[in-house]
Amino acid sequence: MAPALSKLANNQSAIVGVAGMTAALGIITYGKMSNKKRKSSYEDKIQYTIAEKKDKKANKAHVNSVFFKQLRKLLPILIPGFWSVETGLLVLVAAALIGRSVSDIWMIQNATVVESTIIHMNKTKFKAALLKYLTALPAISVVTNVLKWSLGELKLRFRTNLTHHLYNQYLNGYTYYKMSNLDNRIANADQLLTTDIDKFCESATDLYSNISKPVLDIFIYVYRLTVNLGGKTPSILMLYLLIAGVFLTRLRRPTGRLTVEEQKLEGEFRYVNSRLITNSEEVAFYQGNVREKLTLLASYSKLRAHLSKFLEFRVSMGIIDNIIGKYFASIVGFYAVSIPFFTENHPLLSGEHSGQRLQAYYTYGRMLVKLAEAIGRLVLAGREMSRLAGFTARMTELIKVLGDLNKGTYERTMVNGNNITQNASGSGADSFGPNKGIMCFEDNIIRFEQVPLVTPNGDVLLKELTFEVKSGTNVLVCGPNGCGKSSLFRILGELWPTWGGKVTKPSRGKLFYIPQRPYMTLGTLRDQIIYPHTREDMRRMGQSDEDLMHYLDIVQLTYLEQRENGLDAIEDWIDVLSGGEKQRVAMARLFYHRPQFAILDECTSAVSVDVEGKMYSYCREVGITLFTVSHRKSLWVHHDYYLQFDGRGSYEFEAIDQDKEHFGS
Repeated sequence: MAPALSKLANNQSAIVGVAGMTAALGIITYGKMSNKKRKSSYEDKIQYTIAEKKDKKANKAHVNSVFFKQLRKLLPILIPGFWSVETGLLVLVAAALIGRSVSDIWMIQNATVVESTIIHMNKTKFKAALLKYLTALPAISVVTNVLKWSLGELKLRFRTNLTHHLYNQYLNGYTYYKMSNLDNRIANADQLLTTDIDKFCESATDLYSNISKPVLDIFIYVYRLTVNLGGKTPSILMLYLLIAGVFLTRLRRPTGRLTVEEQKLEGEFRYVNSRLITNSEEVAFYQGNVREKLTLLASYSKLRAHLSKFLEFRVSMGIIDNIIGKYFASIVGFYAVSIPFFTENHPLLSGEHSGQRLQAYYTYGRMLVKLAEAIGRLVLAGREMSRLAGFTARMTELIKVLGDLNKGTYERTMVNGNNITQNASGSGADSFGPNKGIMCFEDNIIRFEQVPLVTPNGDVLLKELTFEVKSGTNVLVCGPNGCGKSSLFRILGELWPTWGGKVTKPSRGKLFYIPQRPYMTLGTLRDQIIYPHTREDMRRMGQSDEDLMHYLDIVQLTYLEQRENGLDAIEDWIDVLSGGEKQRVAMARLFYHRPQFAILDECTSAVSVDVEGKMYSYCREVGITLFTVSHRKSLWVHHDYYLQFDGRGSYEFEAIDQDKEHFGS
């Protein structure tokens, strides 16, 4: 037994090596097997999809020429000019990195001096060397923290610039609406505009630091070592850098694709949660909590499965990275540093006594170790670059979609595929399609000339619509659900593209829309009335708080002003106001803006008939022409024409007279 234990003790290195390789292979094998077996019970119960183009090729994010082209397009956004603050921060980071490298060399040399005095038992020189070493530490600490501050500030600047750029496009006109309602290339814009921007900027900043410092160290240490030891020693390490870098870059190729998929699934999980919040009342009425829980857990299960797969890939790559980028690099470094010391009659070391030889070994040996570490960090920086490639692909896709939408181009899966143009008789294929119609702007008139009503996904509701309404002529719009009423107003409001014909209308600011569920903004009571204006905009328009109180009086809401702080009262108005109160606030908002035309989409359904009549009469007095969607018979008296859709592709536009039978409730 004793001899066997003795043999084991003598072969500890072999045992440790075999155990380590076995554990590494076991982790990698387990990851691959578990990926094949992983299946969620929630995904078996619930199947769903988040709207995306089915024929769209999967995002492939690799560190290649495409990645560098994408990054080059993003750089002008992150760094707006040569003389910008961002450029100054980049220079400051570079200066701090140089300071760090100089500090490292100084500490190596002076630490060696301190150790040499200890070995030679020279107490006087030891105290002097130690005092010199101690006095430099505060300056080195300042350099280190200046580097941290400049990197943090640079990341914040990058995020601010990119956020402002993207929001300027996202909130330009109706782009935010088109992205979620017309285009289905991006299903989770909120994820891209928040989390992904932050991670992209963090990754870009870290990559600049993680590449600049090793490159600078390599340059400095190669120069110092070449001058003192010759070119053979650093050349071995540089050759190793080239071989290891190419090998690991090939192995890391899936990182970019996995990063893109991770962010997509994170956004999908957030979307499913926000969807439940948005539709919480409807879900509660249906008692759909169990079903929604299954959907949420299925979404999380997909995310968890991917994160687990990504984790196993990172662990597997981490083992290989550590072996090649750190540990094996140190072995190569030890071999390289040994060359001049095993070389007889080396110019630097020949004739020296053992103490000086030991001091030279410590100095240049540590420099070689630092060089090996720098090479290892540079090799491992490829991992961060692969991750950055994933975020860069996401940012590039978002910018491309925003650019297309701002140009009026959108992509959407059509319900009828390529046969969609055959559904519009009387219109040639060349003149029928998204944005093929003509939009003209003229005051005090709304005119549709052979305009088809088509949903964004190509469902034709009405082949041709022709009518004309001048200011002062109120129109009542009627018809069953899904007949085209909302489509008409979305085209009129420029939310949906025109597929043909010609639309003549006032400019956007002279057309106002009030939905059945009015939007209440965050802010004061005054903000609810003047939305989307600010208080400064209200003053520029020549309106005052007294005017706002007049509008509240018309809609019989003056008691709201009696709250603490009056018009400056801040509440969660969506919850504080009842449905009827919100509708009346929306009508007060209409009176404040006083447009040429207003679209009222069942916006007085929760208001009493007498108050409703008073509001409609005031609109007539101040010259606001109304398009009203309603089924109330009481509203016929306030309108001059009716536009009725039958839901089968036909419509009727006629004047209202006493002989016309009023339909509705």
